[in-house]
Amino acid sequence: MKHRSNSGFTLIELMITVAIVAIVASVAMYNYSSYIRKANRTDARSALSETATSLEKCRSIYSVYNSGNCNVAFPVTSDKGYYSITSAFNANGTTFDLTATPVAGQPQTKDAECTTLTLANTGAQDATGSDTSVCW
Repeated sequence: MKHRSNSGFTLIELMITVAIVAIVASVAMYNYSSYIRKANRTDARSALSETATSLEKCRSIYSVYNSGNCNVAFPVTSDKGYYSITSAFNANGTTFDLTATPVAGQPQTKDAECTTLTLANTGAQDATGSDTSVCW
């Protein structure tokens, strides 16, 4: 009588392998999503800086940030379209606060760490969420 050897995988071995792959994939997806959110914050920081620079040019010419002659029309959309930049000026137009808010449908709308980013004319940076240094 010949004894036949089994060279395949058992069901238990296959289920363990599937479970390990699922765990690794879930960790990878979480890290990837986190990386994407952090990378896209660069879009907000860049748009805030560019808008602030345009407002500073306006102030150097017209002595106020919110002159009708300036080429800044709010809301401003960031270069990649992930954020919308809005502004708040004081009554005489000598100070501003810019706020970058994620556009609906973007991964940033689920960003609990840094929901919005703000930049003031003084250079003060702030963010809603956790530690500002994480966001900036």
